Amino acid sequence: MAKLRPGRCYRKLRRPYTRQSKRNPRKGYVKGVPGSRISQFEMGTKKDYDVTLYLVSDQTLQIRHNALEAARMAVVKTVEKATKEFFIKLRVYPHHVLRENRLATGAGADRFQQGMRHSFGVPIGTAAQVRRGQKIFEVRVNKEFVNAAKEALNRAKHKLPLGYRIVIEEKK
Repeated sequence: MAKLRPGRCYRKLRRPYTRQSKRNPRKGYVKGVPGSRISQFEMGTKKDYDVTLYLVSDQTLQIRHNALEAARMAVVKTVEKATKEFFIKLRVYPHHVLRENRLATGAGADRFQQGMRHSFGVPIGTAAQVRRGQKIFEVRVNKEFVNAAKEALNRAKHKLPLGYRIVIEEKK
């Protein structure tokens, strides 16, 4: 399998080029969207908890599906060590299809390379488009486990691109 390109290649939020063909409209569709790596969006027990913590984005950006899954696993692992009573929700979904126009390298590549002639690209993954101030993760725990939940969201921050902050809401 080919190596993933760095996340910085897909981090900026841009509307993708969608080709419009009057002669052949089928060429305007992306064929074969790759599956998402995210296995679960909600984990734990749904019930009333004392505190809800959110991981909130500081900037508008795109987050690839493999980064979201890595962050989710880090949150679950950290919170599970501290307590068995928790609820975690991933609040964004990777809808945006990422494409790549691969270029040939090596000897004789110029003989069969198309360059930018057919540059629509092949789908390589998906990403969630996140706005500034949007909640990405939600962790619900009881009061005594707030520090563990904070630590879990801090670890998730390191798996995701750019900046985030943790917002804490207590139940009244």
